[in-house]
Amino acid sequence: MSNAADKSRRFVVASAARTSAAIVILAAAAGPLSAHGGEAHERGPEWTLDPWIVVPIALAGGLYAAGALKLLERSSNRRFLIRSGAAFCGGWLALVVALVSPVHFLGEHLFTVHMIEHELVMAVAAPLIVLARPVGVMFWGLPRPLRHAAGKAFKSVVAEKVWTFATGGFVATILHGAAIWTWHAPALFDATVTDLALHRLQHLSFFATAIFFWWAVIWRSGRGVAAWHLFATMMHTSILGALIALAPHVAYVAQTQSAPEWGLTPLEDQQLAGIVMWVPGGIIYAAVALAVLALWIADSGAGGVHADRVRTP
Repeated sequence: MSNAADKSRRFVVASAARTSAAIVILAAAAGPLSAHGGEAHERGPEWTLDPWIVVPIALAGGLYAAGALKLLERSSNRRFLIRSGAAFCGGWLALVVALVSPVHFLGEHLFTVHMIEHELVMAVAAPLIVLARPVGVMFWGLPRPLRHAAGKAFKSVVAEKVWTFATGGFVATILHGAAIWTWHAPALFDATVTDLALHRLQHLSFFATAIFFWWAVIWRSGRGVAAWHLFATMMHTSILGALIALAPHVAYVAQTQSAPEWGLTPLEDQQLAGIVMWVPGGIIYAAVALAVLALWIADSGAGGVHADRVRTP
């Protein structure tokens, strides 16, 4: 590789690192720009620079960018890196929109937007990141000693057993469904509006269980089984959305109390939130399930080649 190309690569890596570091420092300095419960929001919608949210997102993006640039020099399989990069960028940007952009701020005041935020995390960001299979690329973004240590930890017997268990189709579907139903219990959901730590935990559990679920669907399950898990998730989330939308009284009091400031009654806000989970959320799971079934049928008609998983590596 020429000196010019080497300098260019180093410049891009350094720029990515500086950008991530700047985001981290800004988040740490910003602190309570947009928090929960009783803080003034006269300035209108604003970006949420919570270090516990921004730092992991920035580090993940920086590590992936640095790792991808290193692998582009060493790997002949550039098609994988391009596909992986496109999927990861889409998922990463969906997380930024949901958890950092003014969407998060609005979600603290409107139940409807809060539901959109959760759908972005679970049904958009998570499957795109799973499609990217980013862990190996991110490892290459680490310094060599840390990369080797992280690789050993990731490949340890305990880590492999936990991952295999959590991403089993039945277990992942149950874990993901349990997280959704548990956190949407009115008392617990309202508590996340005023308790920042609880809100962080809610986001983490939604995202983690969604990663388990989509990994099971995309990379571990046969296509027929994957479609069943998707339809089951569509059904129970649609039922929950319908229960929220058709409730005759306001169940989420704290979450909907600011709705009149945005031109909605609390009950209307709750109804719209339920519809978001019921219809658009259900459509995503149903569309993917139908696509998986179509692939399964097509492969079965062609003799069953590649019918064992949703996608081939």
